[in-house]
Amino acid sequence: MSAAEPLPPSPIELQSARARNALSDAAIWLGLAAALWLAWHLAAALLLIMAGIVFAAGLDAGARLLGRFWPARQGVRLAVVVLLFVAALVGFFAFAGVQLVSQFAQLKATLAAQTHRLSALAAEFGIQTGDDPLATLKAQLGGSIGQITSVLGSAAGAVGGLLLIVTFGIFVAADPRVYERGIAWLTPEDKRAEIGRLLVAMAAMLRRWIAGRLALMLFEGTLIAVGLALTGVPLAALLGLVAGVFAFVPNIGALASGALIVAVGFSAGSTTGFWAIGVYLTVQLADNIINPMIEKRAVDLAPAVVLAAQLLFGVLFGILGVTMADPIVALVKVALERRPAADQVTGSD
Repeated sequence: MSAAEPLPPSPIELQSARARNALSDAAIWLGLAAALWLAWHLAAALLLIMAGIVFAAGLDAGARLLGRFWPARQGVRLAVVVLLFVAALVGFFAFAGVQLVSQFAQLKATLAAQTHRLSALAAEFGIQTGDDPLATLKAQLGGSIGQITSVLGSAAGAVGGLLLIVTFGIFVAADPRVYERGIAWLTPEDKRAEIGRLLVAMAAMLRRWIAGRLALMLFEGTLIAVGLALTGVPLAALLGLVAGVFAFVPNIGALASGALIVAVGFSAGSTTGFWAIGVYLTVQLADNIINPMIEKRAVDLAPAVVLAAQLLFGVLFGILGVTMADPIVALVKVALERRPAADQVTGSD
C-alpha cells in the first residue's frame, strides 16, 4: 500500500448514520438505567440529603420571618434561628425524658394490676395463662439480647442521621448561592436562567410546605393537650408536646404518639385510659379533615396523591421515606409545572 493511498475504514467504525444514532440512543438509555440503579442503592443517603435540604429551607424560612421584626444581617438571623432550634430540641428531650421516666413506675404497676385482672378473668373461663404473665414476659424479653442490640444500633444510627441532617442543613442555609451557582454551572448556558427561576420556585414551595406542617403540628399538639387535660389524663401538656412533634412524620408519628397517650392514660386507671383513647381518636378525626385543607393551601397537592406517595415511599424506604414523600412530590409538581419558555411557545403553537 503506497503512502498516498487512503487507509480503509476501521472495522469498528460505524459507517451508517442510523447505526450511530442507535448507539447514541442506547448509551443514553444505559446511562439512565445506571443512574437509576445507583440512586436505588444510594436511596438512604439521598433521602438524608433531601431531609437536610428541607431543614435548610426551614431555617431560611425562620430567618426570613425573623427579618420582618429584626433588620439584622441574614447570617446573624440564621444563627439565632439555629440556636433556638438547638435549645428547643435539647429542652424537649430533657423535659420529656424526665417526665416519662418518673411516670414509668406508675405505668408498670398499673400494667401489672391490669394483667393480673385479665388473668383472673381468663381463668374464670377456663383459659390458663400461667401464674405470673409478667414474669413470663420478662423471661422472654431476657432472651432477646440480640434484638436489643439491634434496636440500640438503630437508635444510634437515628441520632447520627439527625446530626447529619442538621449539619447539612446549616451549611446549605448559610450560603445557598454557592450551591445554586454550582447547579447553574452544570447546566447549559441557555438553560441557566430558567434553572435559576426553578430553584427559587422550589425553595418557596419548601418554605410553604414547612409552614403548613408546623401549623398542623401546632393544631394537633394543642388539641391533644387540651383534651387530655380536660379528661384528667396525666402529663397532658407533655403528651400534647410529644404528639405535636411526632405529627411531623405522617401516619407513623400519629401511631407512635397514640400508643404513648394510651399507655399513660391507662397508668392512671381504666376509665382514664378509655378517655385517652377517645381524645386521641377525636383529634385524629379532626386531623384527617384539617390536614388536606392545610396541605392544599400550602402546596396545592391532591390528598390521594400525597397518601399514595407516602405509602410507596414508606414501603420502599421506611420512616424517612414517609417523612420525605410530601416535599419530594411537591418539588416534582413544581418542576413539571414550570416548563422552559421554549417548550411553552412550542406547545402554544
